Amino acid sequence: MHTCTFFGHRNTPSSAAEKLKKTIINLIKKENVTCFYVGNHGKYDEMVTRILKELKKEYPQITYAIVLAYIPSKKEFDSCDYSVTIFPEGLETVPPRFAINKRNEWMLKRSDYVISYVEHKIGGAATYTEKAIKKGKIVINLTDNT
Repeated sequence: MHTCTFFGHRNTPSSAAEKLKKTIINLIKKENVTCFYVGNHGKYDEMVTRILKELKKEYPQITYAIVLAYIPSKKEFDSCDYSVTIFPEGLETVPPRFAINKRNEWMLKRSDYVISYVEHKIGGAATYTEKAIKKGKIVINLTDNT
């Protein structure tokens, strides 16, 4: 069994959803990926979460978790479903400005595959996609024309 995580730009266009879904299905069917970790910041993470929730009905063997970088505020907690979330141990002591990076490191360390949506080399998605490549993870960038 393998694990996959996701790194993508906050403003990922909704047109990426179809390719994202096909890529996830391919990993489930052909690579035995059964565990998925996703963040909770921006359109890409929202898109991934929506697709994973949908695919869970068709592929009940998969699990997914939204990995939080911060402890949610009371307002956030009351307005969201946190039944599929993880808050990694140790993040409660990380200063807020470093929390997303620390969370991304946690996800990357536990993953065999990364599905990214990176159009430019600036920002966290690009940084962590590059780190994944350097660590020998299998990286699928949805913006590649392959």
